[in-house]
Amino acid sequence: MKNLRPGIIELLKKGSCTPRISDLASKLHSKSTTVHYNVKQMEHDGTIKSYKAVFDYNKIGEGFCTYVLISLGKQEYKSPEVVAGELAKYGNIESVDIVTGQWEIIIKVRTKDIAEYYEFAKKVLSLHGIEKTHTLNSMHQVKTEFMTMG
Repeated sequence: MKNLRPGIIELLKKGSCTPRISDLASKLHSKSTTVHYNVKQMEHDGTIKSYKAVFDYNKIGEGFCTYVLISLGKQEYKSPEVVAGELAKYGNIESVDIVTGQWEIIIKVRTKDIAEYYEFAKKVLSLHGIEKTHTLNSMHQVKTEFMTMG
């Protein structure tokens, strides 16, 4: 049978999941129609942006997780959204946040291993506007996407 796993993983990362209304209704001790109505309202008003799968990243070849704190140059400091927007275009970057304090941006990067991260860092972290970085490698993820990992 054809291996569709890579394509399925990419689609699920980008939000191609839908909730099981009957499961939600059972857990909420409510009717499916009531749950469906509420879910549709939250989708319509933008409360729910997307549905996505939570992966065991080791099993999909993205088990090396790195947080990178980024300091911007003086010109980019005025509009960190520009650099953040450029960073958000990279598939290995799971999240990009503009933050307060000593750093302006924090990104969460997922790669297969340290060698792949090294190649990523050489290419991406040399972008115009990035003045300084500080890297934190995750040793073991206990909780992600509001789920405790087993």
